[in-house]
Amino acid sequence: MGRIRVLVVDDHRIFAEALAAALAAEPDVEVGAAGSAAAAERALERAAVEGRAFDVVLIDADLGAEGAGASGARTRPGQDPADEARRRLAPPVPPPRHPAAPPVAPSGGRPVDLLRPDARGTGPTRPDPYRADQLRAAPPAPDGITLLARLRRAHPGLRAVVLAAVDDPHRAARALHAGATGWVAKESSLARLLAVVRGVLRDETHLPPALLTGVIRELTTARRDRTESERLVDTLTPREKQILRCMVAGLGRQAVAERLYLSPHTVRTHMQNVLGKLGVHSTLAAVAVARRAGVSPAEPVVPAPPSIATTVDRP
Repeated sequence: MGRIRVLVVDDHRIFAEALAAALAAEPDVEVGAAGSAAAAERALERAAVEGRAFDVVLIDADLGAEGAGASGARTRPGQDPADEARRRLAPPVPPPRHPAAPPVAPSGGRPVDLLRPDARGTGPTRPDPYRADQLRAAPPAPDGITLLARLRRAHPGLRAVVLAAVDDPHRAARALHAGATGWVAKESSLARLLAVVRGVLRDETHLPPALLTGVIRELTTARRDRTESERLVDTLTPREKQILRCMVAGLGRQAVAERLYLSPHTVRTHMQNVLGKLGVHSTLAAVAVARRAGVSPAEPVVPAPPSIATTVDRP
């Protein structure tokens, strides 16, 4: 076996650089480091283009879990990352340019505050640009396991090992489902990590013995839930399955009606039947059952090209 190319992905820079340096001390290991999901994807793409693809990626299970937004700032424990993102995105509120004016009473009417938007009840009220609830928070970065699944789809030959601060059977099962072939506690020795890296290149799967029972239980439960969901979906008629796929795609009643050439009332009836047969009370719950059963969303509609008759100018 030639040199092993390893990419360390961890947003704790000191840890990532120290681990990369320790691995690089091995004569048959070549190491790169990335501090974010975006940096990892760029590094893998660049290496593939250069013909020097990485063999193994070591991903922090908690990648981005303590960060908020793109600045890399850490949130305080118990703080909502969305609120923190809105706080950083909101511009400072400028001081008022004019002193408060007393209400002016128009002839024959009640007092009206001329400085208040839409004071007379005519014309639309403009949104306040400084209201935090009108600011859209930046989309959260993927966690380590979500990133792992994305990288495995983009690079099928890449082996993935998860580095975890805490052994969690549920997350380990998620990682295996996403395509990981190894799970290593961060408190493990370097020798243990190297053994796992070399093992996954031999198509071995490495899990700590203490996790095995819990992971098997999680995988068995997930399979049982999937089987039950598949059974429920199989009770739907072909038309109801069409409706369910549209629901998974996030289409509303009117959009489904237009797509399937049905009336909104008929679509409503079908949706109610779907909820009843799946044993749920909301569209979100129905979508969850569908996803567990492996139901794919309806394909987006591609608009038809304009006909020749509509594009030719008439004399």
